[in-house]
Amino acid sequence: MELQDYLVILRKRWLSILAIAVLSVSAAIAASFAATPMYQATTQLFVSVQGDATNSDLLQGANYSRQQVTTYTQLVTSPLVLNPVIEDLGLDERAETLAERVAAESPVNTSLINVTVTDENPAIAAALADAIAEEFKEVISDLEAPEDGSTSAVKISLVRDATAPLSPASPNLKLNIALGVLLGIGLGIGVAILRAILDTRVRSDADVARVTDTSVIGIIPNDDDAPQHPLIVQSSPHSQRSEAFRRLRTNLQFLDIADRPQSIVITSSLPGEGKSTTSINVAITLADAGTRVALIDADLRRPSVAKYMGLEGSVGLTTVLIGRASVEDVIQPWGNGFLHVLPAGQVPPNPSELLGSLAMANLLDKLTKQYDVVIVDTAPLLPVTDAAILAKLTGGALLVVGADKLHRSQLAESVGNLETVGARILGIVVNRQRRKQGEQYAYYDYTPTPATSADSGRTSRKKRKSPPTGRLPQVPESTSPAAVSGPTTLWPGDSLSETQLKDFRRQQAQNAPAQHQRPGS
Repeated sequence: MELQDYLVILRKRWLSILAIAVLSVSAAIAASFAATPMYQATTQLFVSVQGDATNSDLLQGANYSRQQVTTYTQLVTSPLVLNPVIEDLGLDERAETLAERVAAESPVNTSLINVTVTDENPAIAAALADAIAEEFKEVISDLEAPEDGSTSAVKISLVRDATAPLSPASPNLKLNIALGVLLGIGLGIGVAILRAILDTRVRSDADVARVTDTSVIGIIPNDDDAPQHPLIVQSSPHSQRSEAFRRLRTNLQFLDIADRPQSIVITSSLPGEGKSTTSINVAITLADAGTRVALIDADLRRPSVAKYMGLEGSVGLTTVLIGRASVEDVIQPWGNGFLHVLPAGQVPPNPSELLGSLAMANLLDKLTKQYDVVIVDTAPLLPVTDAAILAKLTGGALLVVGADKLHRSQLAESVGNLETVGARILGIVVNRQRRKQGEQYAYYDYTPTPATSADSGRTSRKKRKSPPTGRLPQVPESTSPAAVSGPTTLWPGDSLSETQLKDFRRQQAQNAPAQHQRPGS
């Protein structure tokens, strides 16, 4: 991870970091009020060496006392000093327990010893400090006494008596709050980074790039209202999701221009990632651009295309594959006549065998000759093998990835399944990707003004009360898939040849009202 990645994590997780810091400070305050106040009393001793009054003797004595001070501080908490104090004051504790509340230290390059005692009672703390100091003086005098019985050259003098403190030394509320803030922020940052490292969900196109080199050819923004309006291109044509599907259509037309796929399988790794709604909306956008499209619901386990589009789904693909009807009998026109839908039909007991049969291959070959694009919506890759079978029979697969739903390992497994059978992966579509307004690649809102919206018949999101109520105005019944003619055998953006231009003009002349025809025509 680079520095920019850490900054992104902090910006994304700042709320959780703040929450952890607040909890840490709250815990510090609670612990401070719950803790028993402890008081500290300090007494100070001075160590000197007696000798002759010459400068050399004084210097040697000062150096000796400073050297001995380090050793003396260790003796303050020894049982040799503390046991007599316990007996004199009648304390009910052992020397080891008392030693935990006694501290002795010597300032650097001095001959001073500070003895500090901590206790719940300030008066007891002061009395203990003074008693320890007096006992310490006697112990040092005995230890440093010469063998000939003369007076010891080391002298311990009491510099400052201990006094009962007025305020407790602990808990220190301000210090605890400061430590709580630092600990909380540090812990929050650590948790945020750990979550980012351990989070394997695919949330954006950047996560897809960590798994595979396959190009992301479409990013569909999240819309909490999308489940109620699956046909977003038809119900709200100027919404951000509709524009995203049109961008996906544009990107599809530039996939391998010299060898454009005529049949495309649209699948996902797991159920609920939006493969069916993606298939339907892509088919509608292609048909809106004048492309002849056949949409096949090949999800023979949980078919949903007919339900979303308001079509009859009792007969369809399975009916054709078992030879009980021809495709012309069961395929249904939808919308402006450029889109025909083949529902799944009855759910069979052997979906994989039907989809991998010769009848399915012949059906795909027939439809690719009659339509510009054949879109096949099929089952997810990981639960069943249907999508891998169809991806091999068609021109390639478009893999839909549901943001915040799929893990990177699952995406890698799906890509591996397609590569194992030698299927062509046309691209990846990241569906329901959440993006905040302040992010670098925020979506732009360029919807028509209210007046333009009224002219174009646009239905705003606020006015959407219910999903589409089924089929749009149909083409005449005599219109069969092969009868859709004219300069429509093109992908959006292709230029017309001279022959196609003549056919287009001739079709316009035939469809023109009689009163607008020239005399004698």
